[in-house]
Amino acid sequence: MDTELLKTFLEVAKTRHFGRAADNLYLTQSAVSFRIRQLEGQLGNALFSRQRGNVHLTPAGERMQPYAEAILQTWGRAKQDVALSDSLNAQISIGASAMFWEFDGISDWINRLYSAIPGLALRVESVPRQSMAKRLFDKSIDVSLTCEPPRIESMQVKKVREFQLQLVCNKPNCTLANAKEMPLVYLDWGTRFSVEHGRISELDKTPILHAHSSKMALEYILNSPSMGYLPSPVVAQSVEEGNLFVVEGAPVMEQQLFLVWSEDNEKAELIASMVDVPFSHLIESV
Repeated sequence: MDTELLKTFLEVAKTRHFGRAADNLYLTQSAVSFRIRQLEGQLGNALFSRQRGNVHLTPAGERMQPYAEAILQTWGRAKQDVALSDSLNAQISIGASAMFWEFDGISDWINRLYSAIPGLALRVESVPRQSMAKRLFDKSIDVSLTCEPPRIESMQVKKVREFQLQLVCNKPNCTLANAKEMPLVYLDWGTRFSVEHGRISELDKTPILHAHSSKMALEYILNSPSMGYLPSPVVAQSVEEGNLFVVEGAPVMEQQLFLVWSEDNEKAELIASMVDVPFSHLIESV
């Protein structure tokens, strides 16, 4: 299958507009339409419902979308693996939620990986928590960094760090008792966090900001009257400088970071070398 057809399909699915997709792909609109017709002809199903000003995926198109994404990810990884040189002869793909890649200190761990494993080539990807296990199974990533490891027998898990989530706001003397007056910023730290967060009746409100970026959440809370749970190392400097305040009476939530990989991955020896590299400065140096 022509991967350019899949790229075009995904761009139209994202923009919901043939003209905008054409602009983004540096193609003419007729070329985009032709590619979509080619792909539909190969699949024997219409992928888009085309109505004036309203282009949307058909049920077949919705089923096709995750396959197109997986095929392109696998193809990209295959091209990089095949192109490895004599000096770069070992590739590992690491997936994590976007907020984990934002942690200061993770670059130190990446640098230690390069020092410990000669010839290493890394791919780091932002992967939604909900699709992490699937990506490990189909081997489009080799290792995941997560705070919620899947409970699957074939998955190997190693705890690498512990950290805390604290409820903070930008106003002094804020207590959990008056938390209902403050807009809520919500970061998705996983199911366990969601359950614990839901038990705090004072925080039972629609978030003014639902984010997947700790830095975005931090900047918002620093500049707007609001509160939210953030990693204690992320907020430590702002608290010390008096720009943020820990909400009195709010429970502190314990979190852990894990490396997860499939035991039947053909790169098991390389992964073992990677997971042995310490996370000694990750999180604390945030």
